[in-house]
Amino acid sequence: MQQPQIETGEVTYEGLWADDAKSVQVFRGIAYAAPPVGALRFRPPVPSPKLKGLFPAQTDPTACWQAHSEDAFVWSLGVFPRSEDCLYLNVWTPAAQRVSDEPLPVMVWFHGGGHNQSWGHHPLFDGSSFTDQNVILVTVNYRLGPWGFLALPMLAEESAQGSAGNYGLLDKLAALQWVQNNIAAFGGDIGNVTVFGQSAGSQSICALMASPLSKGLFHKAIGQSASCLQAFDHDPKGFETGSRLLEALGGINDLKALRSVSNEALLAAAKATQWAARSRITIDGWVLPEAPLARFLKGQALSVPLMVGSLANEGHLLLPRVQDTDAAGFQAFLMRTFAMNPAAIPEILKAYQFELEIDYATARHEISTDLFMAFSMRLWASLNEKQGAASYVYFMSHVPPACRIYRPDAPILTLADGPRSAGAYHSGDLAYVFNTMAKTGCFWNDEDRELAVTMNRYWINFAKRSHPNGGEQLKWPAWSETGEVMVFDDGPRLERDVRHQKLKALAQGLNLSLD
Repeated sequence: MQQPQIETGEVTYEGLWADDAKSVQVFRGIAYAAPPVGALRFRPPVPSPKLKGLFPAQTDPTACWQAHSEDAFVWSLGVFPRSEDCLYLNVWTPAAQRVSDEPLPVMVWFHGGGHNQSWGHHPLFDGSSFTDQNVILVTVNYRLGPWGFLALPMLAEESAQGSAGNYGLLDKLAALQWVQNNIAAFGGDIGNVTVFGQSAGSQSICALMASPLSKGLFHKAIGQSASCLQAFDHDPKGFETGSRLLEALGGINDLKALRSVSNEALLAAAKATQWAARSRITIDGWVLPEAPLARFLKGQALSVPLMVGSLANEGHLLLPRVQDTDAAGFQAFLMRTFAMNPAAIPEILKAYQFELEIDYATARHEISTDLFMAFSMRLWASLNEKQGAASYVYFMSHVPPACRIYRPDAPILTLADGPRSAGAYHSGDLAYVFNTMAKTGCFWNDEDRELAVTMNRYWINFAKRSHPNGGEQLKWPAWSETGEVMVFDDGPRLERDVRHQKLKALAQGLNLSLD
Protein backbone atom coordinates (compact mmCIF):
# COMPACT_ATOMS: atom_id res chain seq x y z
CA MET A 1 0.00 0.00 0.00
CA GLN A 2 1.36 3.42 -0.97
CA GLN A 3 1.70 5.46 2.21
CA PRO A 4 0.89 9.20 2.28
CA GLN A 5 3.70 11.67 1.79
CA ILE A 6 3.92 15.40 2.45
CA GLU A 7 6.80 17.62 1.43
CA THR A 8 7.79 20.61 3.54
CA GLY A 9 11.05 22.40 2.86
CA GLU A 10 13.71 19.88 1.90
CA VAL A 11 12.14 16.94 3.71
CA THR A 12 9.37 14.60 2.63
CA TYR A 13 7.49 13.03 5.53
CA GLU A 14 6.05 9.60 4.86
CA GLY A 15 3.19 8.85 7.23
CA LEU A 16 0.48 6.23 7.50
CA TRP A 17 -3.13 5.86 6.51
CA ALA A 18 -5.20 5.95 9.68
CA ASP A 19 -8.15 4.15 8.09
CA ASP A 20 -8.77 1.54 5.42
CA ALA A 21 -10.54 4.08 3.22
CA LYS A 22 -7.35 6.14 3.03
CA SER A 23 -9.27 9.26 4.07
CA VAL A 24 -7.12 10.20 7.09
CA GLN A 25 -3.35 10.61 7.11
CA VAL A 26 -1.29 10.53 10.28
CA PHE A 27 2.34 11.58 10.58
CA ARG A 28 3.95 10.42 13.81
CA GLY A 29 7.12 11.36 15.65
CA ILE A 30 8.01 14.64 13.92
CA ALA A 31 10.72 16.55 15.80
CA TYR A 32 9.84 20.17 16.53
CA ALA A 33 13.04 20.84 18.53
CA ALA A 34 16.41 19.26 19.13
CA PRO A 35 16.68 16.57 21.82
CA PRO A 36 17.03 18.47 25.15
CA VAL A 37 19.90 16.33 26.40
CA GLY A 38 23.48 16.91 27.48
CA ALA A 39 24.31 20.61 27.26
CA LEU A 40 20.70 21.34 26.23
CA ARG A 41 19.22 19.90 29.42
CA PHE A 42 17.43 22.58 31.52
CA ARG A 43 17.62 25.05 28.66
CA PRO A 44 15.02 26.52 26.29
CA PRO A 45 14.40 24.33 23.24
CA VAL A 46 16.50 24.93 20.15
CA PRO A 47 15.55 24.10 16.54
CA SER A 48 15.99 20.51 15.46
CA PRO A 49 18.62 19.72 12.84
CA LYS A 50 17.45 20.31 9.28
CA LEU A 51 16.15 17.18 7.59
CA LYS A 52 16.59 16.37 3.92
CA GLY A 53 15.08 13.69 1.76
CA LEU A 54 12.57 11.07 2.83
CA PHE A 55 11.75 10.81 6.55
CA PRO A 56 9.55 7.98 7.88
CA ALA A 57 6.99 9.59 10.21
CA GLN A 58 5.33 6.33 11.17
CA THR A 59 6.32 5.65 14.78
CA ASP A 60 4.95 7.23 17.94
CA PRO A 61 7.55 9.14 19.96
CA THR A 62 8.63 7.99 23.40
CA ALA A 63 7.01 9.58 26.45
CA CYS A 64 9.04 12.25 28.23
CA TRP A 65 10.71 11.21 31.47
CA GLN A 66 8.24 10.79 34.34
CA ALA A 67 7.26 8.33 37.04
CA HIS A 68 5.40 5.15 36.24
CA SER A 69 1.97 4.91 37.84
CA GLU A 70 -0.01 1.71 38.22
CA ASP A 71 -2.48 2.58 40.98
CA ALA A 72 -3.67 6.14 40.41
CA PHE A 73 -7.43 5.75 39.89
CA VAL A 74 -8.49 6.67 36.32
CA TRP A 75 -5.14 8.37 35.71
CA SER A 76 -3.04 5.18 36.01
CA LEU A 77 -0.48 5.01 33.22
CA GLY A 78 1.19 1.67 33.84
CA VAL A 79 4.80 0.98 32.89
CA PHE A 80 6.09 2.39 29.60
CA PRO A 81 9.28 3.53 27.82
CA ARG A 82 10.62 6.98 28.72
CA SER A 83 13.21 9.26 27.19
CA GLU A 84 14.60 12.77 27.50
CA ASP A 85 14.62 12.80 23.70
CA CYS A 86 10.89 13.47 23.53
CA LEU A 87 10.17 16.78 21.79
CA TYR A 88 8.03 15.38 19.02
CA LEU A 89 4.53 15.88 17.69
CA ASN A 90 1.97 13.96 15.64
CA VAL A 91 -0.22 15.38 12.87
CA TRP A 92 -3.59 14.08 11.63
CA THR A 93 -4.81 15.57 8.35
CA PRO A 94 -7.42 14.60 5.75
CA ALA A 95 -6.39 13.02 2.48
CA ALA A 96 -5.92 15.66 -0.17
CA GLN A 97 -8.82 14.50 -2.31
CA ARG A 98 -11.30 15.06 0.53
CA VAL A 99 -10.87 18.82 0.87
CA SER A 100 -11.02 21.97 -1.24
CA ASP A 101 -8.09 24.23 -1.93
CA GLU A 102 -8.93 26.31 1.15
CA PRO A 103 -6.51 25.75 4.04
CA LEU A 104 -8.01 23.93 7.01
CA PRO A 105 -8.37 25.00 10.65
CA VAL A 106 -5.64 23.65 12.92
CA MET A 107 -6.10 22.43 16.49
CA VAL A 108 -3.06 21.87 18.72
CA TRP A 109 -3.53 19.65 21.79
CA PHE A 110 -1.55 19.93 25.03
CA HIS A 111 -2.15 16.95 27.32
CA GLY A 112 -2.68 17.09 31.07
CA GLY A 113 -0.99 15.23 33.91
CA GLY A 114 0.01 17.94 36.38
CA HIS A 115 3.05 18.85 34.25
CA ASN A 116 4.45 15.62 35.61
CA GLN A 117 2.90 12.79 33.61
CA SER A 118 1.25 11.55 30.41
CA TRP A 119 1.94 12.07 26.70
CA GLY A 120 0.20 13.45 23.64
CA HIS A 121 0.37 10.40 21.37
CA HIS A 122 -1.95 8.23 23.46
CA PRO A 123 -4.88 6.56 21.60
CA LEU A 124 -7.20 8.59 23.85
CA PHE A 125 -6.06 11.62 21.81
CA ASP A 126 -6.44 10.04 18.37
CA GLY A 127 -7.29 12.80 15.91
CA SER A 128 -9.51 10.90 13.48
CA SER A 129 -12.81 12.41 14.69
CA PHE A 130 -11.44 15.90 14.12
CA THR A 131 -9.90 15.08 10.77
CA ASP A 132 -13.12 13.43 9.59
CA GLN A 133 -14.66 16.91 9.88
CA ASN A 134 -11.85 18.68 8.03
CA VAL A 135 -9.79 19.92 10.95
CA ILE A 136 -6.06 19.22 11.26
CA LEU A 137 -5.03 17.99 14.69
CA VAL A 138 -1.54 18.27 16.18
CA THR A 139 -0.69 16.56 19.49
CA VAL A 140 2.46 17.60 21.33
CA ASN A 141 4.85 16.02 23.83
CA TYR A 142 6.64 18.47 26.11
CA ARG A 143 9.11 18.20 28.98
CA LEU A 144 7.62 17.30 32.35
CA GLY A 145 8.57 17.45 36.03
CA PRO A 146 11.98 18.91 36.86
CA TRP A 147 13.16 18.24 33.29
CA GLY A 148 10.58 20.79 32.17
CA PHE A 149 10.23 23.14 35.11
CA LEU A 150 13.24 23.04 37.45
CA ALA A 151 14.20 26.60 38.44
CA LEU A 152 17.49 27.52 40.11
CA PRO A 153 19.52 30.73 40.48
CA MET A 154 22.46 29.18 38.63
CA LEU A 155 20.19 28.32 35.70
CA ALA A 156 18.95 31.91 35.61
CA GLU A 157 22.51 33.24 35.76
CA GLU A 158 23.53 31.40 32.61
CA SER A 159 20.39 32.48 30.72
CA ALA A 160 20.58 35.46 28.37
CA GLN A 161 17.11 36.40 29.62
CA GLY A 162 17.92 35.84 33.30
CA SER A 163 15.23 33.17 33.30
CA ALA A 164 15.00 29.68 34.78
CA GLY A 165 12.26 27.05 34.60
CA ASN A 166 9.19 26.98 32.36
CA TYR A 167 11.02 24.88 29.78
CA GLY A 168 7.82 22.89 29.29
CA LEU A 169 6.02 26.11 28.34
CA LEU A 170 8.84 27.04 25.99
CA ASP A 171 8.49 23.60 24.40
CA LYS A 172 4.84 24.40 23.64
CA LEU A 173 5.85 27.72 22.13
CA ALA A 174 8.41 25.91 19.97
CA ALA A 175 5.75 23.44 18.82
CA LEU A 176 3.44 26.32 17.90
CA GLN A 177 6.28 27.94 15.97
CA TRP A 178 6.77 24.63 14.12
CA VAL A 179 3.07 24.77 13.22
CA GLN A 180 3.49 28.29 11.85
CA ASN A 181 6.49 27.20 9.78
CA ASN A 182 5.22 23.86 8.49
CA ILE A 183 1.51 23.17 8.84
CA ALA A 184 0.60 24.83 5.53
CA ALA A 185 2.30 21.91 3.75
CA PHE A 186 -0.13 19.58 5.56
CA GLY A 187 -3.09 21.68 4.37
CA GLY A 188 -3.40 23.85 7.49
CA ASP A 189 -4.25 27.53 7.87
CA ILE A 190 -1.51 29.28 9.84
CA GLY A 191 -3.96 32.11 10.52
CA ASN A 192 -6.50 29.81 12.17
CA VAL A 193 -4.82 27.89 14.98
CA THR A 194 -6.74 26.83 18.09
CA VAL A 195 -4.86 25.61 21.14
CA PHE A 196 -6.71 23.33 23.52
CA GLY A 197 -5.73 21.34 26.55
CA GLN A 198 -6.94 19.75 29.76
CA SER A 199 -5.69 20.10 33.33
CA ALA A 200 -1.98 21.01 33.07
CA GLY A 201 -2.50 21.50 29.34
CA SER A 202 -5.25 24.02 30.10
CA GLN A 203 -3.08 25.73 32.71
CA SER A 204 -0.38 26.03 30.06
CA ILE A 205 -2.77 27.68 27.61
CA CYS A 206 -3.80 30.18 30.26
CA ALA A 207 -0.12 30.91 30.95
CA LEU A 208 0.63 31.25 27.23
CA MET A 209 -2.20 33.78 26.91
CA ALA A 210 -0.45 35.75 29.67
CA SER A 211 2.95 35.46 27.98
CA PRO A 212 4.29 38.14 25.61
CA LEU A 213 6.06 35.34 23.68
CA SER A 214 2.77 33.95 22.31
CA LYS A 215 1.87 36.79 19.96
CA GLY A 216 0.82 35.48 16.55
CA LEU A 217 1.17 31.80 17.43
CA PHE A 218 -2.51 30.98 18.02
CA HIS A 219 -5.87 32.64 17.50
CA LYS A 220 -8.37 30.77 19.69
CA ALA A 221 -8.14 28.81 22.92
CA ILE A 222 -10.02 26.08 24.78
CA GLY A 223 -9.27 25.35 28.43
CA GLN A 224 -10.58 22.23 30.11
CA SER A 225 -10.46 21.91 33.91
CA ALA A 226 -7.66 24.21 35.10
CA SER A 227 -6.47 27.79 34.77
CA CYS A 228 -3.27 29.60 35.77
CA LEU A 229 -4.93 32.30 37.88
CA GLN A 230 -3.80 31.06 41.29
CA ALA A 231 -1.69 33.21 43.58
CA PHE A 232 2.08 33.00 43.12
CA ASP A 233 2.89 34.52 46.49
CA HIS A 234 5.09 31.67 47.75
CA ASP A 235 8.34 30.91 45.94
CA PRO A 236 7.15 32.51 42.67
CA LYS A 237 10.48 31.86 40.93
CA GLY A 238 10.65 28.26 42.12
CA PHE A 239 14.14 28.72 43.55
CA GLU A 240 13.27 27.48 47.03
CA THR A 241 11.84 24.15 45.90
CA GLY A 242 14.54 23.80 43.25
CA SER A 243 17.23 24.26 45.88
CA ARG A 244 15.67 21.58 48.08
CA LEU A 245 15.81 19.19 45.14
CA LEU A 246 19.53 19.98 44.71
CA GLU A 247 20.13 19.17 48.36
CA ALA A 248 18.48 15.79 47.87
CA LEU A 249 20.90 15.18 45.01
CA GLY A 250 23.84 15.69 47.34
CA GLY A 251 24.28 19.42 47.17
CA ILE A 252 25.27 19.81 43.50
CA ASN A 253 26.59 23.33 42.92
CA ASP A 254 27.56 23.44 39.26
CA LEU A 255 25.61 23.05 36.04
CA LYS A 256 27.85 20.42 34.48
CA ALA A 257 27.18 18.08 37.37
CA LEU A 258 23.47 18.88 37.30
CA ARG A 259 23.27 18.03 33.62
CA SER A 260 24.99 14.72 34.32
CA VAL A 261 22.57 13.51 37.00
CA SER A 262 20.77 10.33 36.01
CA ASN A 263 17.07 10.47 35.25
CA GLU A 264 16.38 7.96 38.03
CA ALA A 265 18.20 10.12 40.59
CA LEU A 266 16.39 13.26 39.44
CA LEU A 267 13.03 11.53 39.71
CA ALA A 268 13.87 10.16 43.18
CA ALA A 269 14.95 13.61 44.40
CA ALA A 270 11.77 15.21 43.12
CA LYS A 271 9.73 12.59 44.96
CA ALA A 272 11.72 12.85 48.18
CA THR A 273 11.40 16.65 48.34
CA GLN A 274 7.80 16.79 47.09
CA TRP A 275 9.06 19.11 44.40
CA ALA A 276 5.76 18.86 42.50
CA ALA A 277 3.71 20.08 45.48
CA ARG A 278 4.14 23.67 44.31
CA SER A 279 3.21 25.10 40.93
CA ARG A 280 5.47 23.82 38.19
CA ILE A 281 4.88 27.06 36.28
CA THR A 282 6.95 29.90 37.73
CA ILE A 283 7.25 33.65 37.29
CA ASP A 284 10.55 33.60 35.46
CA GLY A 285 10.61 37.19 34.15
CA TRP A 286 10.67 36.13 30.49
CA VAL A 287 7.98 33.64 29.57
CA LEU A 288 5.93 35.14 32.40
CA PRO A 289 7.07 38.64 33.40
CA GLU A 290 4.61 38.56 36.31
CA ALA A 291 1.77 36.43 37.66
CA PRO A 292 -0.78 35.59 34.96
CA LEU A 293 -3.66 36.99 37.04
CA ALA A 294 -1.93 40.36 37.14
CA ARG A 295 -1.44 40.29 33.37
CA PHE A 296 -5.13 39.53 32.82
CA LEU A 297 -6.30 42.18 35.30
CA LYS A 298 -4.12 44.79 33.57
CA GLY A 299 -5.48 43.85 30.14
CA GLN A 300 -2.04 42.69 29.00
CA ALA A 301 -2.94 39.06 28.23
CA LEU A 302 -3.62 37.80 24.74
CA SER A 303 -7.29 38.38 23.95
CA VAL A 304 -8.76 35.61 21.76
CA PRO A 305 -12.08 33.75 21.51
CA LEU A 306 -12.10 31.38 24.46
CA MET A 307 -14.06 28.31 25.53
CA VAL A 308 -13.57 27.06 29.09
CA GLY A 309 -15.24 24.70 31.51
CA SER A 310 -15.04 22.09 34.22
CA LEU A 311 -16.79 19.00 35.55
CA ALA A 312 -19.11 18.51 38.51
CA ASN A 313 -16.80 16.36 40.64
CA GLU A 314 -13.29 17.49 39.72
CA GLY A 315 -11.87 17.09 43.22
CA HIS A 316 -12.80 13.42 43.62
CA LEU A 317 -9.54 11.61 44.48
CA LEU A 318 -7.63 14.45 42.81
CA LEU A 319 -7.40 17.07 45.57
CA PRO A 320 -6.48 15.97 49.10
CA ARG A 321 -9.34 15.72 51.57
CA VAL A 322 -8.29 16.95 55.04
CA GLN A 323 -10.42 14.48 56.93
CA ASP A 324 -9.53 15.69 60.44
CA THR A 325 -10.78 19.26 59.80
CA ASP A 326 -12.70 20.51 62.84
CA ALA A 327 -14.45 23.83 63.46
CA ALA A 328 -11.22 25.62 64.40
CA GLY A 329 -9.32 24.14 61.45
CA PHE A 330 -12.10 25.10 59.08
CA GLN A 331 -12.16 28.67 60.37
CA ALA A 332 -8.39 28.91 59.99
CA PHE A 333 -8.69 27.60 56.42
CA LEU A 334 -11.30 30.26 55.61
CA MET A 335 -9.27 33.10 57.16
CA ARG A 336 -6.15 31.99 55.31
CA THR A 337 -7.87 31.50 51.98
CA PHE A 338 -9.99 34.67 52.06
CA ALA A 339 -7.57 36.99 53.84
CA MET A 340 -8.21 39.59 51.13
CA ASN A 341 -11.79 40.05 52.33
CA PRO A 342 -12.75 38.05 55.44
CA ALA A 343 -16.01 40.01 55.59
CA ALA A 344 -17.24 37.75 52.77
CA ILE A 345 -16.90 34.57 54.86
CA PRO A 346 -20.54 34.61 56.09
CA GLU A 347 -21.71 34.60 52.45
CA ILE A 348 -19.35 31.73 51.68
CA LEU A 349 -20.71 29.76 54.64
CA LYS A 350 -24.24 30.39 53.43
CA ALA A 351 -23.37 29.22 49.91
CA TYR A 352 -21.81 25.99 51.21
CA GLN A 353 -24.44 25.25 53.85
CA PHE A 354 -25.30 21.87 52.32
CA GLU A 355 -21.68 20.72 52.47
CA LEU A 356 -21.31 22.06 56.01
CA GLU A 357 -24.22 19.94 57.12
CA ILE A 358 -22.20 16.89 56.08
CA ASP A 359 -18.98 17.90 57.86
CA TYR A 360 -16.19 20.47 57.84
CA ALA A 361 -13.91 18.27 55.75
CA THR A 362 -16.51 18.08 52.96
CA ALA A 363 -17.08 21.83 52.95
CA ARG A 364 -13.34 22.51 52.89
CA HIS A 365 -12.79 20.06 50.05
CA GLU A 366 -15.63 21.48 47.95
CA ILE A 367 -14.51 25.07 48.45
CA SER A 368 -10.96 24.12 47.45
CA THR A 369 -12.22 22.23 44.42
CA ASP A 370 -14.44 25.08 43.24
CA LEU A 371 -11.64 27.62 43.69
CA PHE A 372 -9.29 25.52 41.60
CA MET A 373 -11.78 24.52 38.91
CA ALA A 374 -15.23 26.06 38.40
CA PHE A 375 -14.36 29.47 39.86
CA SER A 376 -11.01 29.83 38.14
CA MET A 377 -12.49 28.88 34.76
CA ARG A 378 -15.33 31.40 35.17
CA LEU A 379 -12.81 34.07 36.20
CA TRP A 380 -10.69 33.29 33.15
CA ALA A 381 -13.74 33.72 30.91
CA SER A 382 -14.71 36.96 32.62
CA LEU A 383 -11.24 38.51 32.33
CA ASN A 384 -11.04 37.50 28.67
CA GLU A 385 -14.43 39.11 28.01
CA LYS A 386 -13.23 42.33 29.60
CA GLN A 387 -10.38 42.42 27.08
CA GLY A 388 -12.91 42.32 24.26
CA ALA A 389 -13.02 38.67 23.13
CA ALA A 390 -16.01 36.36 23.43
CA SER A 391 -15.92 33.57 26.01
CA TYR A 392 -18.04 30.43 26.14
CA VAL A 393 -18.47 28.53 29.41
CA TYR A 394 -19.48 24.89 29.90
CA PHE A 395 -20.06 22.55 32.83
CA MET A 396 -20.12 18.77 32.47
CA SER A 397 -22.36 16.99 34.97
CA HIS A 398 -22.86 13.82 32.91
CA VAL A 399 -21.30 10.95 34.84
CA PRO A 400 -18.92 8.80 32.78
CA PRO A 401 -17.89 5.27 33.77
CA ALA A 402 -14.73 5.35 35.86
CA CYS A 403 -12.10 3.46 33.88
CA ARG A 404 -8.34 3.56 33.48
CA ILE A 405 -8.64 5.72 30.39
CA TYR A 406 -4.87 5.56 29.77
CA ARG A 407 -4.78 1.76 30.02
CA PRO A 408 -6.66 0.26 27.05
CA ASP A 409 -4.96 -3.04 27.94
CA ALA A 410 -6.47 -3.05 31.46
CA PRO A 411 -9.21 -0.41 31.64
CA ILE A 412 -11.55 -1.80 34.28
CA LEU A 413 -11.62 -0.30 37.78
CA THR A 414 -13.62 -2.08 40.45
CA LEU A 415 -15.64 0.46 42.45
CA ALA A 416 -17.85 -0.72 45.31
CA ASP A 417 -20.88 1.18 44.05
CA GLY A 418 -20.40 0.52 40.35
CA PRO A 419 -18.46 2.13 37.50
CA ARG A 420 -20.50 5.36 37.56
CA SER A 421 -20.14 6.02 41.27
CA ALA A 422 -17.18 8.44 40.99
CA GLY A 423 -19.24 11.31 39.62
CA ALA A 424 -18.10 13.55 36.80
CA TYR A 425 -14.43 13.14 37.70
CA HIS A 426 -11.40 15.08 36.53
CA SER A 427 -10.45 13.90 32.99
CA GLY A 428 -13.87 12.33 32.50
CA ASP A 429 -14.46 14.62 29.51
CA LEU A 430 -11.49 13.49 27.40
CA ALA A 431 -12.99 10.55 25.54
CA TYR A 432 -16.05 12.71 24.80
CA VAL A 433 -14.10 15.66 23.40
CA PHE A 434 -11.97 13.37 21.19
CA ASN A 435 -14.83 10.91 20.54
CA THR A 436 -12.43 8.02 21.11
CA MET A 437 -14.64 5.65 23.08
CA ALA A 438 -13.85 2.88 20.62
CA LYS A 439 -10.17 3.16 21.55
CA THR A 440 -10.16 3.53 25.32
CA GLY A 441 -12.21 3.22 28.50
CA CYS A 442 -14.98 0.76 29.32
CA PHE A 443 -18.73 0.41 29.86
CA TRP A 444 -19.66 3.17 27.40
CA ASN A 445 -23.34 3.25 26.43
CA ASP A 446 -25.38 4.94 23.70
CA GLU A 447 -25.91 8.08 25.79
CA ASP A 448 -22.13 8.43 26.21
CA ARG A 449 -21.53 7.99 22.50
CA GLU A 450 -24.22 10.50 21.57
CA LEU A 451 -22.80 13.09 23.98
CA ALA A 452 -19.32 12.46 22.55
CA VAL A 453 -20.55 13.33 19.06
CA THR A 454 -22.16 16.50 20.43
CA MET A 455 -19.13 17.72 22.37
CA ASN A 456 -16.69 16.86 19.59
CA ARG A 457 -18.74 18.93 17.15
CA TYR A 458 -18.89 21.93 19.48
CA TRP A 459 -15.09 21.85 19.80
CA ILE A 460 -14.69 21.58 16.02
CA ASN A 461 -17.21 24.36 15.35
CA PHE A 462 -15.27 26.63 17.68
CA ALA A 463 -12.04 25.94 15.80
CA LYS A 464 -13.70 26.63 12.48
CA ARG A 465 -15.83 29.66 13.36
CA SER A 466 -14.49 31.22 16.61
CA HIS A 467 -17.78 30.19 18.25
CA PRO A 468 -19.15 26.70 18.96
CA ASN A 469 -22.35 26.97 16.93
CA GLY A 470 -23.31 25.32 13.67
CA GLY A 471 -25.70 22.77 12.25
CA GLU A 472 -28.69 21.65 14.27
CA GLN A 473 -27.00 21.70 17.67
CA LEU A 474 -28.40 23.78 20.53
CA LYS A 475 -27.17 27.36 20.11
CA TRP A 476 -24.52 28.23 22.69
CA PRO A 477 -24.38 31.98 23.37
CA ALA A 478 -21.31 33.84 24.55
CA TRP A 479 -21.30 34.04 28.31
CA SER A 480 -21.50 37.86 28.35
CA GLU A 481 -24.64 37.82 26.19
CA THR A 482 -26.96 35.87 28.48
CA GLY A 483 -24.96 34.66 31.48
CA GLU A 484 -25.77 31.11 30.38
CA VAL A 485 -23.52 28.12 30.79
CA MET A 486 -23.69 25.10 28.48
CA VAL A 487 -24.36 22.08 30.65
CA PHE A 488 -23.35 18.70 29.25
CA ASP A 489 -25.51 16.14 30.97
CA ASP A 490 -27.50 13.40 29.23
CA GLY A 491 -27.75 16.02 26.51
CA PRO A 492 -26.76 19.69 26.24
CA ARG A 493 -28.83 22.40 27.91
CA LEU A 494 -28.33 26.03 28.92
CA GLU A 495 -28.49 27.21 32.54
CA ARG A 496 -27.88 30.55 34.26
CA ASP A 497 -27.45 29.24 37.80
CA VAL A 498 -24.59 26.76 37.65
CA ARG A 499 -23.04 27.12 41.13
CA HIS A 500 -23.62 30.85 40.72
CA GLN A 501 -24.15 31.65 44.42
CA LYS A 502 -21.04 29.69 45.40
CA LEU A 503 -18.78 31.22 42.77
CA LYS A 504 -20.03 34.74 43.45
CA ALA A 505 -19.31 34.31 47.17
CA LEU A 506 -15.81 32.98 46.43
CA ALA A 507 -15.16 35.99 44.20
CA GLN A 508 -16.13 38.35 47.02
CA GLY A 509 -13.76 36.57 49.36
CA LEU A 510 -10.90 37.09 46.91
CA ASN A 511 -11.83 40.71 46.06
CA LEU A 512 -12.44 39.72 42.46
CA SER A 513 -15.42 40.03 40.15
CA LEU A 514 -17.05 37.56 37.78
CA ASP A 515 -19.19 40.28 36.11
